[in-house]
Amino acid sequence: MAAEHTVRGLPRGKEGSLSVYICTVCGYDYDEAAGDPRHGIPPGTRWEDVPADWVCPVCGADKSMFENQGGKAETPAPAPMAAPAGQAAPQQGADAKRLSATASNLARAVQKQHRAGMADLFTQLADFFDGQSSPAGDWQTAADLLKEDLAGRYPAAFAAARADGDRGALRALNWGEKVGKIQANLLKRYNKEGDAAFEGSAFFVCEACGFIFVGEQAPEICPVCKVPRFKFARVGRGASA
Repeated sequence: MAAEHTVRGLPRGKEGSLSVYICTVCGYDYDEAAGDPRHGIPPGTRWEDVPADWVCPVCGADKSMFENQGGKAETPAPAPMAAPAGQAAPQQGADAKRLSATASNLARAVQKQHRAGMADLFTQLADFFDGQSSPAGDWQTAADLLKEDLAGRYPAAFAAARADGDRGALRALNWGEKVGKIQANLLKRYNKEGDAAFEGSAFFVCEACGFIFVGEQAPEICPVCKVPRFKFARVGRGASA
C-alpha cells in the first residue's frame, strides 16, 4: 500500500488520503501532504496537479522518473521514440568509442590505486581509440539506445548478478541504471525544448558514477553514489571557468 497522510483544512475537494511519490534516480520523496513550497508547490498538492515541468529538487529528474510509494506513479508514459529509419551505425567507429571509454575508466580506477604509470598507459590508450572513433548517430539515436538499456539490458544484468550473488556488480548496476535514467531524462528534455532546455545552466558530471547534474553549481553530494561535491567535474562550454 502507498504511504498515505490525512490533511485537515485543505480546500474543498482536496480532503482525504494523500500519497508519497519516490524519485527512482535519487530517492527524493514528494509528499503530497508537504508539497514543495520552495518551488511553488503548496502543501496538499496532489501528484496529478503538480505542473508537468516540475523536476526533482535533488537530481533534476522529471515526473516520469517517480513512482508511487508501493506502486507506479500515475504519470502518463512518454510517447515511444521512433527508431531512425535507414540509419546504420558505423560499427568500427562505435567500437573505438567504447574502447576509449573503457580505457578511460580503467585509467581512473588504477589512478585511485596510486598506480600512476599504468594510469598513464590507459590514458594513452583512451586517447588513441578516441582518435580512431567518429561521431555516430544523433540525440534521438542516443535516446533510443538508453531506452533499450533501461528496458532490457539492465534487468537482464541485474538478474545475472543476483543469480551469482555478486554484490559488487549489483551496486555498479544500481548506479549505472540511475545514471542511465537521468541521461534519458536530459535527452528527452533536449529533444522537446532544444537549446532552451538548458539555457543559462552548466553541466557537472560525477567522476565516480557518471551522474549528470544541470544547474549553477554541482550538488553538495552526488544523489546517486553520495561522493562530495569536489568529485564533480564541470563539462562543456565554460568548463575551465
